[in-house]
Amino acid sequence: MTEHVSALDLFTIGIGPSSSHTVGPMRAAAQFNDELKSHGLAPSEVVVTLYGSLGATGIGHGTTNAILAGLKGMQPETCDPAAVRAMVEAPGVKMVFEPRTRLAKHSNAMLFEAAGISRTYYSVGGGFVETDTLSLKPLRVLPHPYQSADELLAICEREKLTIAQVGLANELAMHTDRNVESQLESIWNAMKNCVEAGLKAEGVLPGYLKVPRRAAAIHRRLDINEGDQSLDALQAYAIAVNEENAAGNRVVTAPTNGAAGIIPAVGYYALKHKGISDAKLARDYLITAATIGGLYKRNASISGAEAGCQGEVGSACSMAAAALAQVLGATPRQVENAAEIAMEHNLGLTCDPVGGFVQLPCIERNAIAAGTAVAAVRLALNGSGMHKISLDVVIETMRQTGLDMSTKYKETSMGGLAVNVVEC
Repeated sequence: MTEHVSALDLFTIGIGPSSSHTVGPMRAAAQFNDELKSHGLAPSEVVVTLYGSLGATGIGHGTTNAILAGLKGMQPETCDPAAVRAMVEAPGVKMVFEPRTRLAKHSNAMLFEAAGISRTYYSVGGGFVETDTLSLKPLRVLPHPYQSADELLAICEREKLTIAQVGLANELAMHTDRNVESQLESIWNAMKNCVEAGLKAEGVLPGYLKVPRRAAAIHRRLDINEGDQSLDALQAYAIAVNEENAAGNRVVTAPTNGAAGIIPAVGYYALKHKGISDAKLARDYLITAATIGGLYKRNASISGAEAGCQGEVGSACSMAAAALAQVLGATPRQVENAAEIAMEHNLGLTCDPVGGFVQLPCIERNAIAAGTAVAAVRLALNGSGMHKISLDVVIETMRQTGLDMSTKYKETSMGGLAVNVVEC
């Protein structure tokens, strides 16, 4: 049976602009650094070869800086974002880019070589890193094991539990040595802090595209206007997070950095406009989102380099819709319906960042997807939960669509908007 995907792994505190291109490579480099140290070696005269999507858009996504930081032992959760951004080059470290070479296991591949030691790592999305060596971690015995949304719904109906209750029971069983609820509170606080930091920040985002920040100005205009502007505010919240991400600041991978604005924005919307408490958002909202996100990671992909942006923004939109439905009192079948509606209308979404930066169209794409998540919830709550197309069918369709999608639309900046927008 496939290993259960934990909420504490799916939501990790790191830095922007990309979970697969920044967070994952930093973790891989730190692992290689640890291995060199275990042999009494220093990370000098290191050659790092970046393949596929990493080779194509790594510079704009902060990959080289992240690898240099990882080789110094830094970790995404604890590093100083400004220090990482300052790491432009290092003596004895050579970067080689092979954008047209895709290794069989995954497009996001890195080969580290030093002192006769070579290791290949794969950044498979959401900051997760794998190697060619199979993981020997023991499978946990969970109180409520499932592999599909249909199995999850069957558990809910048989045990008279909500999706959040099923997810939390599994988390507690997985992490007997950790305070799960305390860590969920820390994750939610980090999300909330990111929204609020982005609503205050002004200026221009890094890179030659010179994209201006907009969240603060949008939010100020909302403060002086009248009427219900909750959906306008929702978009400002998402833009705020993704501007922080594009700036390389502290964000939460949710489930990736390119889609990091959707789940925090919808949660912040629930806090400010629907009266949902911080405690309920930290527990029920995040657990439900992670439960749905785990289905995508196990049965399809959350990697833009593997599935296009449907795997990142689409999965985040689906997760946020399910989570909002849960905290608004939906039944398990309504929660599943909200998740299905949200993804159904993200199918085929391409990943085509202009200039290789996680800015255009990524920032606005998060704002639109946050609105889609809320719209999906409204549709689901107006129904009984019974519907023709299941979440499992949509997840499988997304997987198949990702396989059919041309490589140029998978985070390589070789197609779509990336080649049709005049860079200036």
